[in-house]
Amino acid sequence: MDAIAALGLVDDEAIRLDEAGLLLSAADTPDADLPFAREIVDAMARRLLTRDSPWASAADRAAMLAQVVAVEDGFRGDATRYDAPENADWLSMLARRRGLPVILSMLYVALARRVGWAAAALNVPGHVLVRIGREPGSVLIDPFEGGALLGEGALAAIVARSLGRHVKPRPDHVAPMTNRATLIRLLSNPAARARKAGDVERALVLTRRMTAIAPMVSTLWWDRARLEQLSGDSAAARESLAAMRETTHDPAVEARIKAAVAALAR
Repeated sequence: MDAIAALGLVDDEAIRLDEAGLLLSAADTPDADLPFAREIVDAMARRLLTRDSPWASAADRAAMLAQVVAVEDGFRGDATRYDAPENADWLSMLARRRGLPVILSMLYVALARRVGWAAAALNVPGHVLVRIGREPGSVLIDPFEGGALLGEGALAAIVARSLGRHVKPRPDHVAPMTNRATLIRLLSNPAARARKAGDVERALVLTRRMTAIAPMVSTLWWDRARLEQLSGDSAAARESLAAMRETTHDPAVEARIKAAVAALAR
């Protein structure tokens, strides 16, 4: 079975973000040295494990993560070439020590979980942050900014930058993402940029991976069908719409699918 398709069949909790990220990257680089890439992550996890203690607070552990990942190994956000495709690629991220907020958040979360810490990637408007620890003692960090610890003011500034100065942070602005949702967030960045650049073929490759990982997300099948139609493959578009129909019982969505199928037949 294809390794990416296998991600769509397992429970969300069974998905390891670091391994899944490497599998997605290897799909574009078949000759990649995955053992070498895994060892980079393993080595960071081993260092974290030697520094942990049962008495460490969430803030202590966040500081340990930032020390290992950002200070010692030099991982930070790439603000100068933000939209570069390699910033959403795990192999490139490990080699360059640079990446998008989502991919760096995946690294932080994966490492924290490796050593038994509670951690989650957070779907923040226009950004991705990481929560370390459990409530009420959890803390927020920004992997794009070297794992910086965030207070209420910093979070408010991030939300305001995306939604406007009048918007105050709400609980849904720091909602944890499932592992699948995190992978979709990783792929949706380069897919959207490929589509904007007119590279339908690349956008379709990435969207097909998204439907493999999250086959029950209706909107992904819709996006895939549209791209297949743009590429001139009406048969594939019909198959994607049929798959979309299996994911919904919403009459409005079903009517939309029916209309799209009829349009393809013209």
